[in-house]
Amino acid sequence: MLAKVLSSAVIGIEACLVEVEVDIVPGLPSFTTVGLPEIAVRESKERVKSAVKNSGYAFPNDRITVNLAPAHIRKAGTGLDLPIAMGILGATGILPQTSLCEYLFLGELSLDGRVKPVFGSLSMAIAARDAGYKGIIVPHDNRMEAAVVKGIDVYGVANLCQAAAFIDDDASITAVEIDAAGVLDSPCFYHDDFSEIRGQEHVKRAMEIAAAGGHNLLMVGPPGAGKTMLARSMPGILPPLCFEEAIETTRIHSVAGILDPDQSLVSHRPFRAPHHTISEAGLIGGGSLPRPGEVSLAHHGVLFLDELPEYRRNVLEVLRQPLEDRKVTISRAALSVTFPASFILVAAMNPCPCGYATDVHHDCHCSLGQICRYQSKISGPLMDRIDIHVEVPAVSYRDLSLPAVSESSRDICERVIAARQRQSCRLVQSMIYCNAQMNSRHVRTYCRLNSKGASLLENAADRFGMSARAYFRILKIARTIADLAQAEDIHRDHLAEAIQYRGHDNRQFME
Repeated sequence: MLAKVLSSAVIGIEACLVEVEVDIVPGLPSFTTVGLPEIAVRESKERVKSAVKNSGYAFPNDRITVNLAPAHIRKAGTGLDLPIAMGILGATGILPQTSLCEYLFLGELSLDGRVKPVFGSLSMAIAARDAGYKGIIVPHDNRMEAAVVKGIDVYGVANLCQAAAFIDDDASITAVEIDAAGVLDSPCFYHDDFSEIRGQEHVKRAMEIAAAGGHNLLMVGPPGAGKTMLARSMPGILPPLCFEEAIETTRIHSVAGILDPDQSLVSHRPFRAPHHTISEAGLIGGGSLPRPGEVSLAHHGVLFLDELPEYRRNVLEVLRQPLEDRKVTISRAALSVTFPASFILVAAMNPCPCGYATDVHHDCHCSLGQICRYQSKISGPLMDRIDIHVEVPAVSYRDLSLPAVSESSRDICERVIAARQRQSCRLVQSMIYCNAQMNSRHVRTYCRLNSKGASLLENAADRFGMSARAYFRILKIARTIADLAQAEDIHRDHLAEAIQYRGHDNRQFME
């Protein structure tokens, strides 16, 4: 007898629908799975067999063939356990096949019949809704995540018996409802606040500009100057996530398997700080079945790279594409997937190997050659893609001992939100949301200079030997500074401030 059950598989962060066909015919007992199954899918026959028996159902002692269609797409993961088991129960006549075809099933089965959580249930719920299915049956621990998708009923089941009872018209299992707007409106608490940072007012100003325009930022300074604390305070001044951003960020975290069971949405900006020993695949994503890396996990948030020269050069060079395109494409022989990677890069480094080249209170014992080799670990093309370069000096005792009078992150965030709103209104027709995302055509349209401003930028370009990329990035930064000042046009003082944030071009850390 033949039964069909609907399920889904995740490729990248997108879900593709999978039709699980179960055919049971008389013959020698066997269990064959076809349709490009990966190892975990091929092993599901042992889990399914034990789960069906331990749930109180008779397992057919016949020839079982499971086909996963479409057959040209490779299926991975353990989420096909539940649909295969439901297909076997439907093929043996225990469950009505008409009800099986109305819902999409996913879940991993334990040997005692419990339904365990899987990765990517949010993407699968979106795929089921777009395909017009009546509902989706997910593991109990994934119910909150899948329920944020509107337009489809989501049911959470704890074991195989509950899933079978639901198909058999058990009214005790009801759809899960989530107030997604309420989740996003809940306040976000960050451990680090700008009001706790003594001194470094010019660095705080640079970080405010970076947050307002979505610009990348590099901090150069001696150890103990507060670079790490400044970076960790960055998410607190970024605008709150909107619903579309939260959904996209949650999908990435769900596929990566780092979403908490009781968490329905990622409601705050991500902050990722990988160690400098990270590999290329860990940073950019990869694997035989590509998984998102740190640049994608930081999507709509902050990626902090501390001690930048300590990262391997080949690891840093893979940042070029996501910094420019705001996405990552990973190609393999069998497939190619694209992960979103729109993040603000905040990097920190010392000016020399010992760290004290710019510290007036400590002597630097590094030779000029050592300093040049240390700084040359960061390639020119990568440095050129970092919009704002700012020096972080050592904090004086006077600044540390005085009472805190700095603005809080909330106060700065209000100005950042106002600047982002101005950018959104100006760029709404271009489908971009901040100044850092503007291309050269947008820059020519929205970043026009008067004769005095053009003369100032020309002199700066000649003096520093700026590239075309640096030229456009200065204009973007100046546009952001004007937005923070609520100015319609870019004034000369806005441009002058923007130029000084590129003063470290051509590795002039020491000059």
